[in-house]
Amino acid sequence: MSSSVPSSDFIPLIGQETEIFNWAKSHYRNHTFAKDEKVATRPGLLYFVESGAIRIVGKAQVNVIDQKFPRQLPIADSEEVFLGFVGAGQPFEIVSQFPFQLQAQAHLDETELVWLYWEDLEKWPQLRSAVMETFRHQYQRKLFWLSILGQKRSLDRLMGFLVLLLEEYGQPCVEGYYLPYPLTHAQIASAIGTTRVTVTRLIGKLRQQNSIFFKQDNLIGLPSLFLSQN
Repeated sequence: MSSSVPSSDFIPLIGQETEIFNWAKSHYRNHTFAKDEKVATRPGLLYFVESGAIRIVGKAQVNVIDQKFPRQLPIADSEEVFLGFVGAGQPFEIVSQFPFQLQAQAHLDETELVWLYWEDLEKWPQLRSAVMETFRHQYQRKLFWLSILGQKRSLDRLMGFLVLLLEEYGQPCVEGYYLPYPLTHAQIASAIGTTRVTVTRLIGKLRQQNSIFFKQDNLIGLPSLFLSQN
């Protein structure tokens, strides 16, 4: 990466946040979620995180065919895979396509969402442009994520994953930048396609090498120098 300063996908809502959020609330289009609570998203709605953070997860429902007796067995649910965060001020939309299912969950307690219909954006054409630009940046980040998943070594996938998250959401501190959202080893493992045990081992190794550090509440971070060299 060319800079040690994290870059965010957030495109400011051109100073209209208060107006937009108040309008949504006046139409009862807001809700506050507890930590890990699922968001009952609906097609055609555009969601904004007013405060807190949303965790996007996905899983595939796989059709299993019995080869011995040709018949379709019940659909098997795969494990949830962590796909990323949506931070305060950012928009998101959930569109699932069989056999893949996406879901939004509150990652922090008291995460507040407001939502609009896409046609509501006609009232705020500048907002529509900002949202589309944000989604374009998010698409680019997804491509980076795919390139990380293509790395053969679990260590490379882990470090690439951390760099990507910290460039997007990292908060500055004396040691470098830290992720303001806690992540479990199981969530990291699901994101990079390995096991929780492997993640625990690799994190221990990186910590001994001072390649990563932890703030209060087990918030993971990377030194500024490391970010500037990648």
